[in-house]
Amino acid sequence: MNKLIEKPHLIFLLSIPIIMLIGILSGDSVLDINVHDTYFVIAYLHLAILISILFGIIGIGYWIMQKANRKLSKWLNLIHVVLTVGGLIAIFGIPYLLFDSTAESAFPVFDQIARQNLILILTIFLILFGQLMYLINLIVGIFRKNKTSG
Repeated sequence: MNKLIEKPHLIFLLSIPIIMLIGILSGDSVLDINVHDTYFVIAYLHLAILISILFGIIGIGYWIMQKANRKLSKWLNLIHVVLTVGGLIAIFGIPYLLFDSTAESAFPVFDQIARQNLILILTIFLILFGQLMYLINLIVGIFRKNKTSG
């Protein structure tokens, strides 16, 4: 685990094929979010492509910092990885966890949709907070070098 925190680019770059496979195999599944009486409907394939691009940029950023011999904070790495990966797992899993599949009606009750949207938006804010930790970590890492023995 400590090795993954020291090299977080491995987590992000190796998760891209897994995310793309989930997006391709999900078929016609969509993520819909109701904001101000307007539904935003995004296919899982498009969401997987966007997340893969984001993970590629993040992985390359971490890799460049390692190759430039810059020291990154282990705590900020851990916070960023947990919030980003855990948040995305939650976003993909929330629709399956909150809706009761044994209900008589095929349509969910409005209260369930409101609760789902609130949880999705809070999860998105946590993911955005994790990206802020990534940017802070990179900026601090640019000005701080690794200690070299010699």
